[in-house]
Parts: sequence; C-alpha cells; structure tokens
Amino acid sequence: MRTQIPLAVLAVAFACTFATAPAHARARVFVTSYGNDANPCTFGSPCKTFQQAVNVVDAGGEVTAIDSAGFGPLNITKAVTITSPPGIEASIAVPAGGTAVAIAAGANDIVTLRGLTLNGAGSGYYGIYLTAGGKLNVIDCFGTNYTLYGILVEPPAATATNTLVLISNTIVTDTPVAIELATYGTGGIQANFGGLTLDNNGGSIEVFAQGGPIDLTVSNSQIGHNNDSGIYSLGLVNHENWVSISLTNVAFGLMPIDISLNGSTLLSMSHVTQSMSPRPRGTGYYPGGEGILCAGTYDFIDSDGTNFLTSNIDPGCQFFQLKTY
Repeated sequence: MRTQIPLAVLAVAFACTFATAPAHARARVFVTSYGNDANPCTFGSPCKTFQQAVNVVDAGGEVTAIDSAGFGPLNITKAVTITSPPGIEASIAVPAGGTAVAIAAGANDIVTLRGLTLNGAGSGYYGIYLTAGGKLNVIDCFGTNYTLYGILVEPPAATATNTLVLISNTIVTDTPVAIELATYGTGGIQANFGGLTLDNNGGSIEVFAQGGPIDLTVSNSQIGHNNDSGIYSLGLVNHENWVSISLTNVAFGLMPIDISLNGSTLLSMSHVTQSMSPRPRGTGYYPGGEGILCAGTYDFIDSDGTNFLTSNIDPGCQFFQLKTY
C-alpha cells in the first residue's frame, strides 16, 4: 500500500506547479518509491533515487521524498537540502564498505539533511562523511549499525576556512564512533549539537584538532551505554589548535569514561550529570572508571555549581575557574 502523502508535501507541490520560474529550473525536485530516474523529478513525474534528484536539482535547491521508501546512497558536490517530511521514512542503505551520504561540496556550500534514516546494516562504513563543504546541517535524523562512523566531518588539509556543523534532534546508535570532528589544515570547525541521543556506541563524540581549532557546543543531550568515552578530545599544544567544548544540560550514563581530555582542551560545564558507576562489561566492571579523565597537557575545566558529578575526576585535571553559583 502506498504511503499517504502529507498535506505539507502536497502544498509544496502545488506551489511549485504554479510558480513562474522557467521550465528548465529545478529549484525543488521529488523522489518516490514508484518514480523513475528517467523522469524530470517533478512532483507529477518524480525520480526514483536521491542521487538522480541531486544530479538535476539546482545548486541550493531541495529534494523531497514523497513517500516512505529506500532511495539509495548519494554523493553531494553542491549546496542542497535533502528532506523527508513528518510521516515519511526516507531511508538509505549502503553496500558493504559504502557510505550513505558522501559530501564533497564547495567552501561556501550549505548541505542540509533532514528526517533521514541511515542504516549501515553492520557492513557500511559511514553514515554521513563530509570531506569538504561550508556548512553541514543534520536535523531529525537516525543513524545506526555502521562499522566505522555514524557522522564524520573531516575537511581536507588544504582548507583555510571554518566548517560549520549543526546536528539537531538526531540519534546515532550501535556504531564504533557516533560522531567525529577532525581538522588537519589551517581551517577550524565550529559545531553546535543539540537534542542528541547517542547510545550503545564504541565512542559517542570524538574531537581531533590536529590542524585548526575546534569549538563544540553540546546541549540538551543524552550520551550513554558506550564501550569507550562519551566525549574524547585531543588538541595540539599551541594557541591555534585548541579544542573548546561547552556542555549544557548533558546527561552521561554507564560507560568507562564519560569525558576524556587528551591535551589542549578547555571544557565548560553547566547542568551536566554523570552516572554513579562505570559501564558493566560482561560480569564485571571496568576498573578505575572515570567521570572526567585528563591525560594530556593543558586540559582545563570550567565548572559551575549546577553540575551533578558523581564519578571520579582525574586529579590531573586543572580547574581553570571553579564557579559556585
């Protein structure tokens, strides 16, 4: 049975139908389970796959799924929005060793992924892999069961500008690393995460500032049931390669290390809660589980009086400014 088309999709379709844009313009295109990639990807003649829709849509345009189906992996090289409206499940499965969404866009391009279900099926390498682009928005998405990364943002060494990353209301589970940010060139990463649920991963968030600096804000999120760290950070020892992490209303639970700082990291916390014990493995517990581990040089913590920190804090951690509000 064909999925009922939401009124929001119909409204968009009618707006596009009566628009006065030239006939060749493809500012908004559509995919559906009953489409055909030989079609022009209009609402009346939709395409079958996300890749074909991205191929024909204008730069900065939008690709919308009309019904619930699997629409195939895709490579993105321009600014575009891929969206699945409420009530529609647009899924992307990948072959063994594959990537669901590969992004190599321009330095000023904005790529938005909204409402997608990404399943690695235990053999796909990456859910979302950005190697170039101006900004990545991941909103209301679900990723699971990859063999390497759920989301990897890794601009090339030649990048001299900042890459912006927004991840909102998104779930990543059952993957070795849920989200990783890494810099190797002079450009940095500025990331804003909110409303995340990261569960049963190897590590949930990993940050490597080996080139430009990384500024990460995480709010209103839950991180738990990992086999490794909830947040892992590593910066280089100079003023240009610091990692700055700000946590607000973040809950950690049941893992060997909630937060692992490994050099040149400033951690700010407000309304952060931690579990009372490390995550169990088999019949025992990880020995020496840490709430916060400081294993590098120049790791600082800025903590206010709103945090509920029940696990151990490494005595090697330095309190940059201990506030008692």
